[in-house]
Amino acid sequence: MNSIRQVPSRVKSRRTETILGAEREHFEKQQLSSISKAINSTETPLKEKHARRIILGTHREKGAYTFWSYAVGLPLPSSAIVSWKFCHVLHKIMRDGHRNTLQDCMRHYSSIAETGLLWTNTRDRHGYGQLVCLYSKLLCTKMEFHTKHSEIPASLEASDEVLERTAGTDINNVFQLTVEVFDYMDAELRLAEAVLRQLNMSIAISTLTSGQCKLAPLIQVIQDCSHLYHYTVKLLFKLHACLPADTLQGHRERFHEQFHSLKTFLNKARDMIYFKRLIQIPRLPDSPPNFLRASALAEHVKPMVVIPDEEELEEQEEDEPEPLIDVSEAQPSMASQPQGDIFDQAFGPPSDGFDDRDLQIEHLKREIELLKAELEKIKGEAQRYITQLKSQINSLETELEEQRAQKQRTLVENEQLRMELEAIRRRNTEHESMQTNFVEAEKRSQATELRYNKLKEKHAELVANHAELLRKSADTVKMLSVTQQTQEEIERTKQQLAFQVERVRQESDMKFEEQRFDMDKLRRELEEKNAEIHKVKSLLQTSEKAGEQLNSSMAALKTEKDRLTQSISKKDADLSSLMKEAHLKEYSLQQERDRTIKELGELQGKLKEKLSHEDQLQQKLLDEQFALLQATVTEAENIIQDAVATLDDPLHINSSSSPDYLISRAEATLNSIDKLQVGHSEYVKRMRDAGSLVRALTKFSHLTADTIISGSATAHMAHTDDADRLTEHCKTCATQSLQYLRNLKSKASLKGADPTSIQAAVQKILRIGQDLRPKGIDVGKEELGDVVDKEMAATSAAIEEAVRRIDEMMSQTRKDTTGVQLEVNERILNSCTDLMKAIRLLVLASTDLQKEIVESGRGAASVREFYARNSRWTEGLISASKAVGWGATQMVDSADKVVLHTGKYEELIVCSHEIAASTAQLVAASKVKADRGSKKLGVLQHASRNVNEMAANVVASTKTGQDQIVDKGTMDFSGMSLIKLKKEEMESQVKVLELETMLENERLHLGGLRKKHYEIAGVPLEELAQDNGLRASPHVTAAPSSPKPSKPTLMKKPALAQKPNIPPKSTLR
Repeated sequence: MNSIRQVPSRVKSRRTETILGAEREHFEKQQLSSISKAINSTETPLKEKHARRIILGTHREKGAYTFWSYAVGLPLPSSAIVSWKFCHVLHKIMRDGHRNTLQDCMRHYSSIAETGLLWTNTRDRHGYGQLVCLYSKLLCTKMEFHTKHSEIPASLEASDEVLERTAGTDINNVFQLTVEVFDYMDAELRLAEAVLRQLNMSIAISTLTSGQCKLAPLIQVIQDCSHLYHYTVKLLFKLHACLPADTLQGHRERFHEQFHSLKTFLNKARDMIYFKRLIQIPRLPDSPPNFLRASALAEHVKPMVVIPDEEELEEQEEDEPEPLIDVSEAQPSMASQPQGDIFDQAFGPPSDGFDDRDLQIEHLKREIELLKAELEKIKGEAQRYITQLKSQINSLETELEEQRAQKQRTLVENEQLRMELEAIRRRNTEHESMQTNFVEAEKRSQATELRYNKLKEKHAELVANHAELLRKSADTVKMLSVTQQTQEEIERTKQQLAFQVERVRQESDMKFEEQRFDMDKLRRELEEKNAEIHKVKSLLQTSEKAGEQLNSSMAALKTEKDRLTQSISKKDADLSSLMKEAHLKEYSLQQERDRTIKELGELQGKLKEKLSHEDQLQQKLLDEQFALLQATVTEAENIIQDAVATLDDPLHINSSSSPDYLISRAEATLNSIDKLQVGHSEYVKRMRDAGSLVRALTKFSHLTADTIISGSATAHMAHTDDADRLTEHCKTCATQSLQYLRNLKSKASLKGADPTSIQAAVQKILRIGQDLRPKGIDVGKEELGDVVDKEMAATSAAIEEAVRRIDEMMSQTRKDTTGVQLEVNERILNSCTDLMKAIRLLVLASTDLQKEIVESGRGAASVREFYARNSRWTEGLISASKAVGWGATQMVDSADKVVLHTGKYEELIVCSHEIAASTAQLVAASKVKADRGSKKLGVLQHASRNVNEMAANVVASTKTGQDQIVDKGTMDFSGMSLIKLKKEEMESQVKVLELETMLENERLHLGGLRKKHYEIAGVPLEELAQDNGLRASPHVTAAPSSPKPSKPTLMKKPALAQKPNIPPKSTLR
């Protein structure tokens, strides 16, 4: 029933889709017709009604998709006139079409530009090639301008506020916008001048269609130029208000040229007859505005272009031209002249009273009479045949109605049979559902199914017979349609005969009046009429044959009808016998159904008893599960209360714990809370199995108590504020945990219990523990002493590798380069080699001083214990050593790039500064623990000064080589005018400002990097000095805490590394 109710909505949707599809098809046909009429190869102007339909189409579909789908197939490369009209239509669409049209046109920008390039050097006999080239450039300029400045519409109809908003307050933007408007105006004027020049060359006037075809696009050009002129004046006054007059001398000269060109164009167009009824052309002032006088802006008047009503233009286009000669009064006089005068004027009076032509005329008259009699006879036969066909058609229609009635009765009987079969099928289905548990009933059901299949087969045969009847009925309808087509053909033949008879009569009368002049012509027409009469006879014969075929087909249909009637009566008899069998089967099934219902009632009673017993057992199990849960909750409360009592225990005050252990306990507690939520949700859903919730509660209570106790112990070693906050959060965690456990005790609040507040409190404890954790890099299982030795060894190896690579580069550059380049490369590589040697001596001195510090300060402890006890000083050595090795590698890479001309000299200079800073960091890290009177400390300081000198030599060599290689060139300003020099000066100032802006941005970026470096350093200098027992130097900052040390900041003293945090069981990465 639901599907039957939904049929009307589906039908409506299909009808709606059909209507929309038809409307879309009609719209596309209309657009295609308008485009084909507007863009063709005839040299006539574009009609406004076609263009308006195309424009309305863009507004309907909110774009120009349909237009471009047809426009891409236009033969633009083969016809210059088609290309010219295409550009004209595209110009109108961009001006007056939907705002999305510009985006659709931009997708075909390359095609428009290629069309213009194609016709650049192509000559055609009408002169349209050069015009198409200029027009395509104008359209490309227009699309670029309005795409860049989307606030200004393609029709250029924008207010002064919109223009001000587009120009903005930046004088550079105003300057650039003015140049773009100038280019826009130049493209418009070039097209207009080319069109007028061709008209003058070809001596064409505006009243000819060829001239109007070329002049028609100038209407849009005049509209664009009026707005562009107004924009130019506004922008130039704004520029003169902000910039000196000498700077804008070029702009004023360009404007004066455009002003005179535009004025000449408008004056010529105003004198042409073609434009007088299509557009009202504005007048420009006699002289251009004086931009040096600001008050002249008030005297400026915006030129207004007025277009007449489009309906008037259509009426003028559709008016037919008046005839040059009025012949309405001359015709009656000519018709009133006597026949004899015409005959006498043509042949003269007859010489005697008898002529052979009279005999011919009489003979022709007799032939005409015979033809008329024969024509009347043919009409009678045709009418008689038509009457016979109509009677046959009526009899066929009567038989068709009888067959339709018989078909309707058969359909009703089939529907009744179908309903009865459906009822039997439903009863069988109910019987099968009740007999599923009994084998004997299944056997009987199978027997019933077999008989039902027989009924189904009989029904299928009836359906097939019904379909056969429907096909026969369709064949009858087809034969009727053929008969109707034959009748229509006879009617058309009759009309043709009547029309031809009328024509023969009229022509016979005319021939009779003009018989002396047109006897030969009359004979030919009589022969044609004889041929037509023969054709009519042949058509009548074919119609007779078709009628005979129709009679034979009707006889066959009658025979088929009798056979179908007999088969239907036979099927009715079979169906009645099947119905009797079905009734008997239904009675037996009813008895079996009653017995089955009794047995089913007994089974249902037993099932209810079993279900009630299971419900009692289930309730008992639920009570036991809830009791187990309550016991677990009570135990968990006791555990957490013991942990809370420990917080106030005096014996617990002396206990302490590390932040790492607190973090591990807090993370484990968070995991247990997640499992607790999962177990709680599972228990609330089923209320049967509390095992997962009990296990989660047990683990949660122990971990929460451990976290509370560890947090209190950790607070004993933290600062006062951190300790107070940590203790407060531990108490909050305990309170929320107890509240959650109390909610679990009651069935009413069990479902609403939520451990989210506990989770939030534990997360706060975790964050405080992470804040209390000492900052630094993670060393891993290896000892700090081993790391120091490895890093110093790695630094020495990196320096040795750098020296080797520099030697290879030196030998290679001596082979590949000569002259000044070889000299520069040798100087740079030699200075780099000296710097590497100095760094190697510095690393050796630092290693010796480090050994002296360890031997003098470790006492009875081992070397590893000394490094572990002074972990921050050790980390400083590691960080400084890594920085030195990294700097050496980077310098070699930079030198290689400079020698191969793939790098910058500035990179080499920066690497030198980095190496100086890194070595200073290494010296500072070694100097912290050294004795002031140590000789090795003096050696290290001397090596450090030597490194700084070598780094300065590298910088000097690099700058000297850069000055020798880079050719700055000489600047020749002798051939430049004052305006050109001023313009170049302004451009140079612009570049200087841009470079200064970039420099300022880079300085800000460098400052941000340094700030981030100091933030990563982590620990203040005062705390570092307290840990090491020294006063921190004001110039020494903390080193980075990353395992992979970052580069030291430029031109600053390197920072000391802080004490690392060494968590248990972690590896060094």
